Amino acid sequence: MARRANHSLLDLAKRNKRDEFYTLYSDIERELRHYEAHFRNKVVFCNCDDPRNSNFFKYFTDNFYRLGIRKVICSCYRKYDNDLFSPSTEHGFYYEYTGRENIHPDDGELIRFHGDGDFRSEESIALLKLADIVVTNPPFSLFREYIAQLMAYRKKFLIISSINAITYKEVFTLIQANRVWLGVNFGRGISGFIVPEDYELYGTEARIDASGRRIISPNNCLWLTNMDNFRRHEFINLTKHYTESKYPAYDNYLGINADRTEDIPCDYFGAVGVPITFLHKYNPEQFEILGFRKGLDGRDLSIGGRCPYFRILIRRRKYPSGTSEGHQELSSLHRADDTSSSNQR
Repeated sequence: MARRANHSLLDLAKRNKRDEFYTLYSDIERELRHYEAHFRNKVVFCNCDDPRNSNFFKYFTDNFYRLGIRKVICSCYRKYDNDLFSPSTEHGFYYEYTGRENIHPDDGELIRFHGDGDFRSEESIALLKLADIVVTNPPFSLFREYIAQLMAYRKKFLIISSINAITYKEVFTLIQANRVWLGVNFGRGISGFIVPEDYELYGTEARIDASGRRIISPNNCLWLTNMDNFRRHEFINLTKHYTESKYPAYDNYLGINADRTEDIPCDYFGAVGVPITFLHKYNPEQFEILGFRKGLDGRDLSIGGRCPYFRILIRRRKYPSGTSEGHQELSSLHRADDTSSSNQR
């Protein structure tokens, strides 16, 4: 039986601006293996990570030569003692790794910021400008600001977010414009986060591992990226057929509702409302995104006066990849993406 997503812990952390959720090495390894070709001769920036404890830093130093990375920069908000979760000073710091034998920096090798090392600070932004790719688990409470900064500086990135983040207008607009998309692992594909001692451990998969680390598994997180991966090129095999009785029409939009991605009919080319989890299987060569949540009257999509949970409005492309018409349509899609990137410059 699939486990139910438990949003309460992450939601509480967001409201209280408690963002001490640390990513497991195994989850980083499981996702990063799909992007290895992107890292050759690149500067990688982990700008929400203590290099002495970060599993992101550990992954990139473990695989530094194999991936052909040029440099890893790892910066931390404030300073943390050996206890990962206990701040002891107002000054942040960073560390640069270029392939030396010592991959476990001590205090003497850390470079101190004049300020607190916040990713929005001038000092942190100066490091961001030097980087090619940003990879980290950013603070969920500041996610809108975080991704806006990455886009403003036109950085490649692979970051973790809650599933709720794709419902933010600022994020959904980027997904709709084919400038940001979901990574490979989603939901249960992110197996857990290390949390401090004062976080309650609850849920059937919360645990304390052999090293004494407290781990929670909220099941409502994903990877967001603008680096290509195989997932966004896979076609969904559509097997269902449209009938009026199976696919109710919306009251306030010219389109039909499908409760699951696998229920999208193979013989219907109008607008279809699908759950937000569709984005994990979204292939821009097969579908286009029309909108999110709202009908033509500006109100939530409704069926018989009742509103289903948030829906993404999509439409199948009539000429999928593999036909001459499909190649023309894809060329238009890529030109539109290039234009949106050019407008940022």
